[in-house]
Amino acid sequence: MNGPTADPEHTRGSGGNTYNGPAAGQYGDHSTQNNYFPSTRPLVSWPLQVGVIPRRADCFQHRHAVDQVGAALDDGNAAVLVGQVLAGAGGVGKTQLAADYARRAWHSGTADLLVWITASTRSAIMSGYAQAAAEVLPVPPENPEDAARAFLAWLEPRPTTVPRRWLIVLDDVSSPADLSNLWPPTSPHGATVVTTRRRDAALSGPGRRQVPVGMFTPGEATSYLQAALVERGRHEPEQQLTHLAADLGHLPLALSQAAAYLIDAELDCATYRRRLADHTRRLADLLPDADALPDDQTTSTAAAWSLSIDRADQLQPAGLARPLLEVAAMLDPNGIPAPVLTGSAVLAYLAEHRTHSTPGHDQAAPITAEQAYDTLRVLHRLSLIDHTPGTPQQAVHVHQLIQRAVREPLPTERYDQLARTVADALTATWPDVERDAALARALRANTDALTRHAPGALYQPEAHAVLYRTGASLGATGQVTAATAYFRHLADTAHTRLGPDHPNTLTARYNLAYWLRRAGNADGAADCEQLLEDTLRVLGPDHPNTLAARSNLAHWQGQAGDAAAAAASLAELLEDRLRVLGPDDPYTLTARHNLAYWRGRAGDVGGAADFEQLLEDMLRVLGADHPDTLTTRSSLARWRGEAGGADGAAADFEQLLPDRLRVSGPDHPDTLTTRHDLAHWRGRAGDPAGAAAGFEQLLPDRLRVLGPDHPDTLTTRHDLAYWRGRAGDANGAAAGFEQLLPDRLQVLGPDHPDTLTTRHSLARWRGEAGQADGVAASLAALLPDRVRVLGPDHPDTLTTRHDLAHWRGRAGDADGAVADFEQLLPDRLRVLGPDHPDTLTTRHDLAHWRGRAGDPAGAAAALAELLADRMRVLGPDHPHTLTTRHDLAHWRGETDGRGSVR
Repeated sequence: MNGPTADPEHTRGSGGNTYNGPAAGQYGDHSTQNNYFPSTRPLVSWPLQVGVIPRRADCFQHRHAVDQVGAALDDGNAAVLVGQVLAGAGGVGKTQLAADYARRAWHSGTADLLVWITASTRSAIMSGYAQAAAEVLPVPPENPEDAARAFLAWLEPRPTTVPRRWLIVLDDVSSPADLSNLWPPTSPHGATVVTTRRRDAALSGPGRRQVPVGMFTPGEATSYLQAALVERGRHEPEQQLTHLAADLGHLPLALSQAAAYLIDAELDCATYRRRLADHTRRLADLLPDADALPDDQTTSTAAAWSLSIDRADQLQPAGLARPLLEVAAMLDPNGIPAPVLTGSAVLAYLAEHRTHSTPGHDQAAPITAEQAYDTLRVLHRLSLIDHTPGTPQQAVHVHQLIQRAVREPLPTERYDQLARTVADALTATWPDVERDAALARALRANTDALTRHAPGALYQPEAHAVLYRTGASLGATGQVTAATAYFRHLADTAHTRLGPDHPNTLTARYNLAYWLRRAGNADGAADCEQLLEDTLRVLGPDHPNTLAARSNLAHWQGQAGDAAAAAASLAELLEDRLRVLGPDDPYTLTARHNLAYWRGRAGDVGGAADFEQLLEDMLRVLGADHPDTLTTRSSLARWRGEAGGADGAAADFEQLLPDRLRVSGPDHPDTLTTRHDLAHWRGRAGDPAGAAAGFEQLLPDRLRVLGPDHPDTLTTRHDLAYWRGRAGDANGAAAGFEQLLPDRLQVLGPDHPDTLTTRHSLARWRGEAGQADGVAASLAALLPDRVRVLGPDHPDTLTTRHDLAHWRGRAGDADGAVADFEQLLPDRLRVLGPDHPDTLTTRHDLAHWRGRAGDPAGAAAALAELLADRMRVLGPDHPHTLTTRHDLAHWRGETDGRGSVR
């Protein structure tokens, strides 16, 4: 432990043994010091200690820094060859580490002279040297400056003297200038140990090295707390002590004082932690009073850094250290992005709250980013922060207790102003497109810290934009479940603080509904309907948020299986956005995109032309690298593929991928989605093995970036199994779906549409793997669940009916297959329309099973009618068109074989 303590052992002051001069032969020629020595000198009794070594703290923890200090010893016999500067923040235990080293050197006999000086001022250093001179030289201490020079001269090694091994400890040096011309000389017989909060370059250099002293390790901190409490008969669960150590940031001084408080207040560790977490309590009220500090300490944790802050404020640029530290105190102690602390919002705060300026400087002059940077370096030099410019995403680290000590004295009005200033700085730093995942993580972590420190200020007079930006960032990085939970909490908080009808509350509810939909949570549909009613009532029909709520509700309609209704709703919305926002507004362009998408889902695969025109407008309005432009390119490629151009779709995605990588980076969810789509369309273009390989390469990255439970990760596993099957490995496909189904059940639940899809795929590929008898039964069991969850008209429900009919036929019941397809076809015509690809597929399979049931002429006639429609809708070269031509030829051949006329 660290702290100013007192210990009389081995102490020699000016009233100790007198110096009677060197024994015969002890020294050589001292002519260089004749100006300092009278002719009669007292004898010195060696070894000699001058000054008071602080007593060893209770439950002292041996630490690696002490070993570093002693690393330069030569076999334990020679003195340290260089000066050691123990540098670190207040309270980390520098003094105790130096004292431990000094005490061990003294007891081991490796030092003939040990001088301990409390070196907080230059005059204190000279007085300490003067006292040492009085002990070893015939120099009176009345003139400290002359005596100090004499002592430093005596320390210089001389070939004509019998060497004395010495160790000088300069404890708590507050300024490098205080040691100007007062550094002990570099000597093969001596060592210097300095403790300081400063990290200036002037403290290192030839003959000296800095040894950084940080916090206890988690293990050291827990061990210390255990020992400190056991010594007083107290036992606490180790887990609680570990958590308490983390709560206190493993700061030795704080741990010492917290242990004393626990004992004095008769509190158990869990209760103390609850009090510590209550930020309505001041840190000073959770630690011992000044007259009850342990280990002879004289400074409370809350006040440990005040002197350093005052000194930092005096350094150039003057008056900025304290207000800039106030800004840092509101943010994440584990890393603050550099631009947050040098942006315009923070610069304005520094200008307003500058404590003072250097004479001759204009107090009202604006503060520059360069001055803010220089102030960060000042705070770093005084160990109040760690500033690492080479890691700009997390350039500043500051201990959580320093933050608390800086925040707590601020008046309420100043505190709230500071919180919103910091929120402004975070918002301004946040890029529109999050290309840097590390920066996005850091900004979210800093917003979380700010929200914890100032929850009320961020809702006055309204919810700050940074609160919404954080949730959007979570979703944009693929954390849709986390985004949903975040906006649910934000909506509840806004409801409580601002009221149910406040626009900010409605905005939070909109974001919640949006991310519920993105997460595939069907429960959000009802919330979205209610939200639209409330938004219309509060904001009116033309408010942008009302239009956004209508867009979200249209998507819910589509996801529920009614793609045509979604397209109709979006067509109406587009007209209103054109009227209210204009044709080039980004939200209008988004409405056009969504309309084209749902038209495609409703069967209008020729709607790719809509995306072509939209892409031209997005390029003109948003530019080639805007994420929405890239998304439109993706949609255009997809619908070109759905219209029969699978090869072209694969080529389009190959061209899109490098742009996604360049704009968003390799780990962005949109980039991963483009890789997914590229693999899919390679398979659709006739390369199932290439598709499977693409998904195999993609899966580890989705696991790493999104985690094993993300819906997109599960989708990649699903498609990997599917394309393995299409590549000829039906057993591998079935095995993949068997492994996937439990995870989808656990993550999404039994009624999630994706879970039902996996059940469907598992049944199918078990059949393809040779277990045809069980497929129809599995699909028959699935069908009621799809009807219950999705409704009878959902496309997935119709697909299950289609495949059930198919596998009944495969199981030998061709007549049952025909009956099922005859019942299915009117529903697909009604729900999807006559030109939808799935409707055409049902007509194809109905014809096929009619032929298998003994009616080849009926099959041929039906396929002849179908061929004309497939050529019209899909084109002559689409794989499905070619399949129909092939099967038509087959059944015409079967008809000829039976003696029928073509």
